[in-house]
Amino acid sequence: MTHRPIVAFLALALALPAFAGSNLKDDNTRLQRANEVFRAIMQTPDKGIPQEILEGAQCIAIVPGEKNFAFGFGGNYGKGMATCRHGNAWSAPVFIQIGGGSWGLQLGGQSTDVVMIFKDRNGLEHLLGNKVKIGADANAVAGPVGRHAAAATDASMHAKILTYSRSRGIFAGISLNGDVVQPDDSGNRAMYGHRPWKSILDGAVSATATARPLLATLARYAH
Repeated sequence: MTHRPIVAFLALALALPAFAGSNLKDDNTRLQRANEVFRAIMQTPDKGIPQEILEGAQCIAIVPGEKNFAFGFGGNYGKGMATCRHGNAWSAPVFIQIGGGSWGLQLGGQSTDVVMIFKDRNGLEHLLGNKVKIGADANAVAGPVGRHAAAATDASMHAKILTYSRSRGIFAGISLNGDVVQPDDSGNRAMYGHRPWKSILDGAVSATATARPLLATLARYAH
């Protein structure tokens, strides 16, 4: 008798809570956690995101504490936020969710923070508007780490999306190939009503008081 159906069911049961509906409390917690994650990463500049990359970023997405699970069926999921430059400031954040899965003989689980740097806004809009897979349909590579981007490879310097992760205090570039990024519609409705996510990124909506500390942190490091 095979245990694969049971394994798959357990994996799915763990994934479901992450994609349940979001409320305003969830949104505010995500914004606070995203601010904590980004500040912690950038407070160790020799092991953070290079300054040149942040200065050229048009959009930034942060998914705090993405959960990974693997019981023969491996997968990952998480909820976070994204913001884009609008003039000399950062837009009110939209709420996103990321998920994917892969088969493999793995065991265990961990909590991982994920950061995505978009060199142009079209890269983020392409992901959110079409629910495409990173890697297959969107050009993304693991980003370089350090105070400056001198050690970056040609691939990372030409990619439209750079991806990073932090797990157990270790920050590094990571491949998110196969993952799908999409809007968290329930989270956006809870915070902004029925405003389309694109209009939020366009600057049509003012940032809430809870979002301002995060946007100030981004402005400080990604000026």
